[in-house]
Amino acid sequence: MLYTNTSSQDGPEGRVSSTIGAITQMMRSADLGPGDQLPSEATLSRDLNVSRTVIREAFRSLAAMRLIELSVGKRATVAELDYAALSPLIEHGVRTEQISVQQVYDVRRTIEQRTAALAALRRSDDQGREILAHATAMKVHADAPEKIMEHDLGFHLAIAKAARNPVFTLIVGAFEGVTRQTWPIGWRSRKDQAEQAIMLDLHEAIAGAIVEGHPQRAADLMAKHFDESIRALIVAGIS
Repeated sequence: MLYTNTSSQDGPEGRVSSTIGAITQMMRSADLGPGDQLPSEATLSRDLNVSRTVIREAFRSLAAMRLIELSVGKRATVAELDYAALSPLIEHGVRTEQISVQQVYDVRRTIEQRTAALAALRRSDDQGREILAHATAMKVHADAPEKIMEHDLGFHLAIAKAARNPVFTLIVGAFEGVTRQTWPIGWRSRKDQAEQAIMLDLHEAIAGAIVEGHPQRAADLMAKHFDESIRALIVAGIS
């Protein structure tokens, strides 16, 4: 198998960067999938004509991007898709005011209307039960905001998975970090228990529409859910 020769790149950073590109190219050309082993450091060092130190640096960068997994004493393996690699990027954008919370929720509203509709069409019986279980648990723990939040996060991720498109799961999961920061603020802004009950009822209604196989109703209810969420954040002073 032929790999790109990286020896001509100037400077350590250039060599590491080009080595990362060569390794990812190798993974694609070799049709490696999740769990498959990469060649050893020694083999890559020889084939790419770079030192093992450069290979290790490239491996560390690829692991940080969640493209490979590293274990002591074992060969590197191809990683499964993981939304945790995207979440810090969105959080960084919000913290540095390059992205607003309102923009995040606007994108979520658009995407999750689609995931709700697709989930109503594609979900398995087990997935339907999981979605409904999260919605039910939110009402059961109505007096425990932290538990509500965890089930809320699980609810939205379960819907994304039920849409049967892994890209949706990656995107929805990537919003988790920002949601963990804004969810408690939005919940506290609903000081009236009746307002809180409306949101809990909405989740149950969305779950019901998905379980019963009504895509348009599921999408409409999800849009209403995000309209309510955005309104609560505006009341709390988050833009």
